[in-house]
Amino acid sequence: MPVNLRGRNFLTLLDFTPEEINYLLDLASVLKDQKKAGIYGENLKHKNIALIFEKPSTRTRCAFTVACIDEGAHPEYLGKGDIQLGKKETVKDTARVLGRMFDGIEFRGFKHETVEELAKWAGVPVWNGLTDKFHPTQILADFLTVKENFGYLKGIKFAYMGDGRNNMANSLMVGAAKMGMDFRIVAPENMYPEKELIEKCKEIAKETGAKLTFTPDVKEGVKDCQVIYTDVWASMGEEDKIPERIKILKPYQVNMNVIKATGREDVIFLHCLPAFHNTETELAKKFPDICEVTEEVFESKHSKVFDQAENRMHTIKAVMVATLA
Repeated sequence: MPVNLRGRNFLTLLDFTPEEINYLLDLASVLKDQKKAGIYGENLKHKNIALIFEKPSTRTRCAFTVACIDEGAHPEYLGKGDIQLGKKETVKDTARVLGRMFDGIEFRGFKHETVEELAKWAGVPVWNGLTDKFHPTQILADFLTVKENFGYLKGIKFAYMGDGRNNMANSLMVGAAKMGMDFRIVAPENMYPEKELIEKCKEIAKETGAKLTFTPDVKEGVKDCQVIYTDVWASMGEEDKIPERIKILKPYQVNMNVIKATGREDVIFLHCLPAFHNTETELAKKFPDICEVTEEVFESKHSKVFDQAENRMHTIKAVMVATLA
């Protein structure tokens, strides 16, 4: 059955079928191959794209900007100082204004309700570049990287380690459930995702054959895993919580003992970046134990984090082309 995503919003993978997710991944792979061959398309020619950033970002901003230009679109960056979103103008009004000027809108910010409100009123496709609940464009990049290394997703043994309550854990769990993966959240018991989302993913898993496991036991959680994934222990704006998070999450640091505990030589390490893996940043100098992954793992043959970072651009391009072209 043909997949047609034209005019669709991209807010969370909960809204997409496994077939639609696979379609986006396949399209991203094609567009990546074309770019590598020096072939640039005009799928987005004469399109104008608004990039709203309440939260700054290296990868998301660059990925959307380059993806737009590669396909002939004009990206317009709107940072905190450039837009009155929810301050002097309601989100509803902002959406209706931007929707009349732009062909698509990306939003990266705090509340998931904001991107939902934009999508409700804009009248053009809205794409979630990150909110407090979900980060779906990142998951597409993650899954493309997994497919490039193993050739498939269904049945892949995938462990996420660390704070299991954040937007990355949520989004990976949703994506893994949709794609029929053997997904584990390896975290303290009080840091699992919200029960409502877990139950929703379990219902999806019944249809796709996915397996979801939640365990505080690192050795049990990573056994036979093909993918080990982690994220920073304190997100942007949570710097005051760093000492507490270090104390709680230090046992969940990804180090070579974790890699060896998988029992697999072909295991890959993924991270959405930026990562604390040494003490060469200002924050890490202040908190030397903040590293959620060791330098040894980060720079090892197992690490695919920079392939993964590049894939942000190709998968984001696929989302825009699929929903606009």
